[in-house]
Amino acid sequence: MNSLSEIWDSEIWDRATATQPVPGVEVVLGTGLIALVLVLAPVTWPRVRLGVTVVHEAGHALVGVLVGRRLKSVHLHSDTSGLTITSGKPRGPGMVAMLAAGYLAPAALGLVAALLLAAGRSVGLLWLLVVLTALLLLWVRNGYGFLVLLAGGAGVLLLTWYGDGTVQSVAAYLITWLLLLAAPRPLVELLTAGRRRGRTSDPDQLARLTRIPAVLWILALLLANLTGLVVGVTTLAPDVA
Repeated sequence: MNSLSEIWDSEIWDRATATQPVPGVEVVLGTGLIALVLVLAPVTWPRVRLGVTVVHEAGHALVGVLVGRRLKSVHLHSDTSGLTITSGKPRGPGMVAMLAAGYLAPAALGLVAALLLAAGRSVGLLWLLVVLTALLLLWVRNGYGFLVLLAGGAGVLLLTWYGDGTVQSVAAYLITWLLLLAAPRPLVELLTAGRRRGRTSDPDQLARLTRIPAVLWILALLLANLTGLVVGVTTLAPDVA
């Protein structure tokens, strides 16, 4: 006779791996339009940017660990900024990869999400976000960041457990569009800020490590994100593209 924990684990696995029909083009494009408004509107952009910052810092943390650095802490702040602290060699390819990963992470996660949605795995995507949030919670070291991750993770968890298939699909597509559409904007803001921006940004740190000007790093990262957006659009709406 199966134990309660085995039944519980089985149900979670069944939910996470279940496939859902890919919604019609009107839902796909409708959620994309809503996401575009949320990214462009001054009122909603700070909330969206906070979500982008969470993924940004997660990108630093993940790549930092993959290149052999020791992850010490992650901080998320109410002004939508963030900080990931690792220890290891202060220079070298590993440090460059970790710094570059932050601005690439939202578009990269957006592409993974688009591929999952194209395969009908909207609930699987939501469960993936829950797992990633839970892992990041282990390393966040400030109260505001902890509350942001706890609230976001709990919200997505409730959606995966109690939401019906339509609500889950709409939420999954909206999150994916937000990742893809929002990824370039922080880089555009850095580019337009010019000399007014601080010299502690990731591109400026990359410039000091590589002797490649910060503006070239910004342009390269922006091009990568725009490429990710194009690929993401063709994946989410191949007929329209």
